[in-house]
Formats: sequence, C-alpha cells, structure tokens
Amino acid sequence: MRKFLTVLLAGSTLALTACGDKPLPPTSAIDTPQGKVIGEWNEDTGVANFMGLPFAAPPVGDLRWRPPASAPTFSETYSATSFGNRCMQPIGGENEFINRIIEGQGVGGLKETLIKGAVAAMPAGEFSEDCLYLNVRTPNLGQDGVMDGEKLPVMVWIHGGGHSFGSGDLGFYQSDVLPQKGVVLVTINYRLGAFGYMAHPALTADDPRGVSGNYGLLDQIAALEWVKDNIESYGGDAGNVTIFGESAGGWSVTELMSAPSAKGLFHRAIGQSGASTYHLGDLTGNGTMWPSGHSGGLDLAEKMGLPETASADDLRALDAVEIMKTVGLNISVGEAFHTVRDGVVLPKNIGIAFRDGDMNAVPTLFGYNADEGTLFFGDDPEPTVWLEGFPREGMDAQLDALTPIFGSDAAQSLLSSYALSDPETFMDAGTQMLGDEIFGVNVRFVTRQSAKAGQPAYIYAFTRVPPSEDQTIGSYHGGEIPFVFGTNEDAFGTSDDDEAIEQLMQNYWVNFARTGNPNGEGLPNWPEHKGQSWMVFGGNNERPITAVETGYRKTKLDALENGLFYHLDLVDDQ
Repeated sequence: MRKFLTVLLAGSTLALTACGDKPLPPTSAIDTPQGKVIGEWNEDTGVANFMGLPFAAPPVGDLRWRPPASAPTFSETYSATSFGNRCMQPIGGENEFINRIIEGQGVGGLKETLIKGAVAAMPAGEFSEDCLYLNVRTPNLGQDGVMDGEKLPVMVWIHGGGHSFGSGDLGFYQSDVLPQKGVVLVTINYRLGAFGYMAHPALTADDPRGVSGNYGLLDQIAALEWVKDNIESYGGDAGNVTIFGESAGGWSVTELMSAPSAKGLFHRAIGQSGASTYHLGDLTGNGTMWPSGHSGGLDLAEKMGLPETASADDLRALDAVEIMKTVGLNISVGEAFHTVRDGVVLPKNIGIAFRDGDMNAVPTLFGYNADEGTLFFGDDPEPTVWLEGFPREGMDAQLDALTPIFGSDAAQSLLSSYALSDPETFMDAGTQMLGDEIFGVNVRFVTRQSAKAGQPAYIYAFTRVPPSEDQTIGSYHGGEIPFVFGTNEDAFGTSDDDEAIEQLMQNYWVNFARTGNPNGEGLPNWPEHKGQSWMVFGGNNERPITAVETGYRKTKLDALENGLFYHLDLVDDQ
C-alpha cells in the first residue's frame, strides 16, 4: 500500500472553471418533502440550480463516526443558492498534483505560469465536519418552480480524490451541459479520510451494529435515499437513477453495487477510471497487503496521543483540524482510510462480491484512460500494486519477483509486452503497466462480471491526448472528466476532435442514463462488451475520434488479471 493510492484522483480537484461567474435570479419556492426551497434560475440555459441541500444531519459531536442521521426539514423557506461546506481534508494536499496536470499540457512557460497563478488565486470552499450537502441542476423546472414535463432521468455524480480529497461543488462538475441534454444532475459530498473511513475497536464496541468505518459509503447511500424521497420535487424520476463517478468515485460505484443496503436506490452505473475490486481490506484482519480497519484507527489515535484503551468519547473529543494535520503528516495513516469488509455494510470485499456475482447487478458502462499512471508513477515507481521494491533491471530478477503472484507464463508475458527489463524504457513501461493494472484490469473485470449477471455491459478506453505537440502526460488520469461535463478549459487549448469527442461522450452518457444503452440516433454504434468489444475515444493522436476495438490491450490485461485473482484467492483462504 503506497502513497499513490491516497492521491487517486487528487487531480479531480483541478477546477479552473468558476463555480458561478455572476449572481443569478432566484426561482420561486418549490414544495419538497423537506419543506419549501428556492434556488437559482439560469435564463440562458433554462436550468434551475439548487445548491447546498442537506441530505443528512451534520455528523458532528456525538454523530461523528456514526452512520448518517436523518436529513433536517425546513420550517422556513430554505435558500439553496450557495454551496454547502466541503468535507474535512488535508488543505493544499492536491496542489502538486494539479501543477503536474498544468505542466503536462505543453502550453508554454508564460501561459503555464498564468494558469498556475489563476488556480492559486481561486477561493476555496469552507471545510467542516458539517458537510453532508448535495446540489441539484434540473432543466425540468421553470423559474416559477413548476415542472415543465415528464420526470427526467437522474444522474448522481460521486467525486474522486482517493476517498481523501475533493468535493461535489468543484467547477469541473458544475455545468448545465448534461441537464440541457435531458437529465437531472445531482453532485454530492461524502465524509472523507479519517472522518469517512476510519474504523477503531472503541467505535466498533460503541456501535449497535458491532462495526465501524465505511461512513463515507453510508453517506453516499443516504444521498441516494434523499434522491429517492425528494428528487421528484425537482423534476427527476426516482425510478431511473444512474450513479456515476471517477477514480475514487468509480471505486464508490462498485462499492455501492456491493452494498446490500444500496439495492434498489440506483438503476444504472457508470465508472470512469476506477473500480474497487482490488481493495481487500478487512475490519479486523490484516492480510493481502491491506492493513485492517482497526489497525489504521489505532495508529491514528496513537499519533494523536491517545492510548490503545481510548474510548469512543475520547475519539469524538479530538479536534477535527488536529486530526487532519496528523493525517497529512503521516502518509501511511491516510492509506488506511478506505472501505473495509465489515460483514454488515459490506458482507464481502468488492472483488469477491463481483467474482461471486453477489452484487446489485444493473446495466454498466465502465472504462479507463490510456495513460493513467503519468501523473503519479514518478513518485513511487513500482509497476504493480502487489510488489514493493520491484527490480528495475535484470530479466531473471524480475521474473523471480513476478512469478509467485502472476504465474510463470503471465510473468513472461508482462516482461515482454511492457519491456520492463530495459532500463532505458523502465519508467515508461512501468507507468503504463501500473495504469493498466489499477484501472484497466478492474474496470474490465467489473464489466465482464456485470455481463455474466445478465446485464447490458459496455466498456471504453479514452486515448485522447492534449492537442499541444509539447504535451507530456498523454491520456492522463481524470482527463475525460471535462469531456463528460462540458467543462473543457480553453486555456489548455482544444481541437475540433475535442469538440466532437465531447458531444459523443455526453450523448452516450445521457442515453445510457435514460435507457441503459448508450446508443442513439446519429451516434456510432457502441456494442456490448460481449466478444471483448471496446469503444475507443481517440483524436489528437492520429487515431480516429471513435473506433470499436476487439480485445483492447487484451494480452497485457489478461496477464495482469492473474495478480488480482491470486489475491482474491488469498482472501478466500483466510
């Protein structure tokens, strides 16, 4: 378990697009199950925007490290015209990652400096434990608050950030483009890091369920329950909800698919560059390279000066800012804060649930980017998540390291297909191998298992690179987000190919949310993954804008998948 696992996707916090350039007039008050609510009305787009809606009680005081409590109701008209607080997270921890994205675009020295300055000058939201808010953008209400037509499909976005960073209010997610195409867009917050995923023996003993941790996942479920109960007041169809997310948001999609209590709260699932099938943590047991949930909580408590016998009250009395400072100074502590198999919220690890077909099976659309590793491999140059200290050269030494995990044939295949043994190409080869293993293997596995469960299942590869000839990051992690939301940053430069890819991806995503099938009139046919079909989004790199490819990177992904299966078998043996 290494540091890059906690910064996937700190890059999602790059948001040059302003969250609101000018004040917009209010909507009339609408009646909702929570009470009367007013939002903002955009006359140019015909979209009503409701921000900072509480979907659960503030998880503060005695509610810290507990499942989310019921959402408040409003005795007076609630003004949903500004975003709620962002969840607690290390301040500034994503800055280096953001700078890498800017530098990798190849826009030139002066322009790069200006962009960095603009990002640094952007105001940040307030950080607080009181952060369980969501935002709704709907094209289905007029300024008078009256629904304009039939209920529309709902798309619920789960942000990335390694379960440690990010927020639903980031500029890249706040766009009217998807709503204008006929969906109600919901973006949510959920507790992060220690506040969202820490387990501890004292918290387990204090909980009537006999478990702790997974609070961020429970927040996501609470947000979906809010959608079920409230979204029709905003013009949405509670019976047609698509969850979608990127990086840790993609992890979250598969975690929700594995959580029994989320069953029926969503009807389709989109995962962009993330699937949690390789997360093998357990509440109480160490194994398969993942620390137990309890050990992570005990480690943080010790670093905060508490004894091993600390009570739940002692933990809840800790200062929130000091908790974040301590996590920020201790990378190994931060890595402990992910979902764990606890037997209640998650009866099985995500990979085991999908392997066994024991998940909330719905139509799926998953994919990943061609160069996922470019932004973080240099920090920790290990080509596989399953090994530390991988030899940089020497075929025999590399084979000896890979064979116990991947098997002899797959080890040979990996060395030859990635050219790992040549010191001249090690960094480039390792970068691609790591991206394929973390993302490609897992999104393909989820797609295949969804198809085996009898559901329509679609998969894509995003190979578009920035248009500058001087770009260095390729199809980087998070690079597809602005194409989906229509928030491409002009400062980085865009091409005709980029504009075409934007329209295609948005239409595919909205069609999928509407029907469970991305295809529609005027779109190139996207076949289901049966027979290994992938939709490849290219452009800017001598590839067609879209192409259907059979068995994308199949030899590499087949070999790497052996490592996942090896570790799933280890879980079975414990």
